[in-house]
Amino acid sequence: MNIKANLSILDIIGHLLIWLVLTVITLGIALFFFPYSFARFVINRTSVVDNTTGVERKMVCDINIFSNIGHIILWMVITVLTLGLGYLFYVYRVWNYALNNSRIQ
Repeated sequence: MNIKANLSILDIIGHLLIWLVLTVITLGIALFFFPYSFARFVINRTSVVDNTTGVERKMVCDINIFSNIGHIILWMVITVLTLGLGYLFYVYRVWNYALNNSRIQ
């Protein structure tokens, strides 16, 4: 089995522009929601390809950005208390959560 990502440059630019605008408007608070959106963005554009049959099955990420508001608030506090260092760990935890809540169609 192989993993195949179908990310176009236009999709990436559009996604980044939206989050750049949101980050400026919210004075940086949107950056705590961005890792969820980024993980979902990549996973939903990824497929698993069976080498023997050539069958391609899409991956689906079942996370919702706003369903984890408690998790986001906790990591906001940790990030402030650690002067930003906690955010690095937060990004990894979000990816862990996103991959654990993904499935193959």
